[in-house]
Amino acid sequence: IVMTLDMFREPKKMVEDISALGLRHVGYGIPTDLFGPFVTACIQVIRSLTEDDQAEEAYRWSLSLISRILCRVINEGSTIVMKAINANSGKQLKKAVGCAPRGKRALWMLNIQVGTHSISPLFWALETGSLDAAKAIIVDLLTIRADRDRYYYGVDILFERHPDVIKRLCLDAPGLLYTLLDGLIWRSRVTENGQRRVNYYIRHLLQDMHGEFAKNTEWITESGDPKVVCHPIISMVTDLVWGRVAFRTFLVGKAWFLFTLAVFICSQCVLNHLDDGPAV
Repeated sequence: IVMTLDMFREPKKMVEDISALGLRHVGYGIPTDLFGPFVTACIQVIRSLTEDDQAEEAYRWSLSLISRILCRVINEGSTIVMKAINANSGKQLKKAVGCAPRGKRALWMLNIQVGTHSISPLFWALETGSLDAAKAIIVDLLTIRADRDRYYYGVDILFERHPDVIKRLCLDAPGLLYTLLDGLIWRSRVTENGQRRVNYYIRHLLQDMHGEFAKNTEWITESGDPKVVCHPIISMVTDLVWGRVAFRTFLVGKAWFLFTLAVFICSQCVLNHLDDGPAV
């Protein structure tokens, strides 16, 4: 009833709120066939409570409009990717994104836009516990593909869309954090002199979108998982930060302490021998 009244008072705001609600219904997998009987039932209840035909007609019009908006949002947002997430099927998700062009493959798994509102299939999979589908999304995003024009690697789009993806994984799905970190390492299939080339993609682990130091290392440390902390790419990031930045800052911060310690040691060496002169 409140929504039907607000539809007359603030129609623009209500359309945005209903669109956001519709995207939530997309994640829940609500069939649009149920909206018609629901509207009919609500109108029959109102008809039994009032004899004002004008109020009943106003309620009917407002509720029908809300129902149509919800149906439109659900139909536009119910992509094959969301259906695979609702089924928690990694195999079905791979089949779904296989239909996408390579240039838009990552967006299919990271953004569903309806009007001014959007929903992330990846975060929705984490929120609803569809971890098999979430793992399939992460693996697919961090797989390097190529055509005649360019290479496709979804790490940049992933961190642009979700700068806090590591934090969310630490909280909602710690088991998938190792999968994400593995995807940031590329190992060559060719061996030269018993060695293989390995590329570490650490940019987004060190720097955020504003050019400042990222909090990914802090979030991983707070998770307290020794297996993740010992991951090769995390070890490389922490060693790089310590050797190039933190070590010098640490020494500068401790310089005064080292100076006072040296003065104290020297003074104690001298003061202990002041009374050691020959006895008279």
